[in-house]
Amino acid sequence: MRLFDSPYFSKTSKAAPLAVFRIFFGLMMLVSIIRFWVYGWINKLYIEPDFFFPYYGFEWVQPLGNLTYFLFIICGLSALAVAIGFRYRISIIMFFLSFTYIELMDKTTYLNHYYFISILSFLMIFLPAEKYFSCDAEKESGGFVPQWSIDSIKLLLCIVYFYAGLAKLNSDWLVKAMPLKIWLPGKYDVPFLGDFLHQEWAIYAFSWGGAIYDLFIPFLLLWKRTRWLAFVFVVVFHLITRILFPIGMFPYIMIASAMIFFDPKVHEKIIGRIESLIQFISTTIRNLPHLESKTTSRNGFLPSGEMANKELQVTPKWKLKLLTFFFLIQLLLPWRYLTYPGELFWTEEGFRFSWRVMLMEKTGYANFKIVDRTNNEVFYIENSDFLTSFQEKQMATQPDFILTYAHYLCDHFSALGKDVEVYVESYVALNGRKSQPYINPSVDLSKLNESFKHKTWILPFEDEIKGI
Repeated sequence: MRLFDSPYFSKTSKAAPLAVFRIFFGLMMLVSIIRFWVYGWINKLYIEPDFFFPYYGFEWVQPLGNLTYFLFIICGLSALAVAIGFRYRISIIMFFLSFTYIELMDKTTYLNHYYFISILSFLMIFLPAEKYFSCDAEKESGGFVPQWSIDSIKLLLCIVYFYAGLAKLNSDWLVKAMPLKIWLPGKYDVPFLGDFLHQEWAIYAFSWGGAIYDLFIPFLLLWKRTRWLAFVFVVVFHLITRILFPIGMFPYIMIASAMIFFDPKVHEKIIGRIESLIQFISTTIRNLPHLESKTTSRNGFLPSGEMANKELQVTPKWKLKLLTFFFLIQLLLPWRYLTYPGELFWTEEGFRFSWRVMLMEKTGYANFKIVDRTNNEVFYIENSDFLTSFQEKQMATQPDFILTYAHYLCDHFSALGKDVEVYVESYVALNGRKSQPYINPSVDLSKLNESFKHKTWILPFEDEIKGI
């Protein structure tokens, strides 16, 4: 029997879990966009810099200047439309495209949870999340969805957690408790926890606890008997990480996402509460003097009590094949680092998009030397003349950033009529070790091109980190 002819792909489930997930996802994305705007990060990260670091293969994604505000408006409005299920398919596509474009404009702002939002929103394009409790809902198809559409979100969450746990199985994290041993003592002002975070036993407890949590929480959420206990762990874990580290909305996103593992009855209760709130607001507006409300008691949504026929149209095979390919990529991409020699944390070749979350502390500096071929004049670059402090910090410890910046400097001086070579003297400290020479200072970086090949001009790491 062929895979997609399996009885599993004919199973249905009540649509409430998918509807609740859609609502929380859209609202949290809207809050994230508003938060970015209010804190002035749009201007600071995407408008103020004179130069941006593109992703390899996505150099065509260019900064938009002041139009970036318009891009954020599109992203925010589409997130709101996703939440209420208004023109859902168009809205989720617009959100995916706008959010991903923002993410691709500058590699400096890369975070694992931005990548997670991009791939999750791509997955949601193919899910019938608008079939229930939404503006798009229809009576005849609103009550049930294919079981795989809910399970696909569970699978993606399991991959993220489990791979994050595997990444922690290394000697720096488990044996040396690095980099938590660097970060946690500085959190002495955190209420209650601050008194313990400088003690070694507490640092190791956080380190080992984080690894155990990531490895086992997917299975505890999948097993009905441990699901509620697991959800308590999820809430506690992510609230603590939110208190200790400035990682924005990510903890709340993961808490809300974990609710997808619960039975439909739980989600129907949540929808009932939302429905009551909507009706309360509608009644309040209707009772305001001099106002005539045109809203109905249903408020444009399919009520939670209207469950439809379980018979659904057969899912197109092309969609199932596409999603299978999508998940194969998610399973294989984190392992691409095995194709490169050297220490992953040092070279960072294959580090991104692999769910290696908060595993290293790298500090360093890069001093760029320019040689004018026409007269052999040598001079050094003040990086702050070209980069923001945030960009400079990121550039100094990541080889692909260093190469991109070297080409930018070459182009800059070429535009001034100079024929130059670009060299760098750089030192990097990894997870509390002493600084080590990082890039071969005798290599003219302007002659090298970015590629997926191993960067032989990265100097060897003078230590060993054992593990996955």
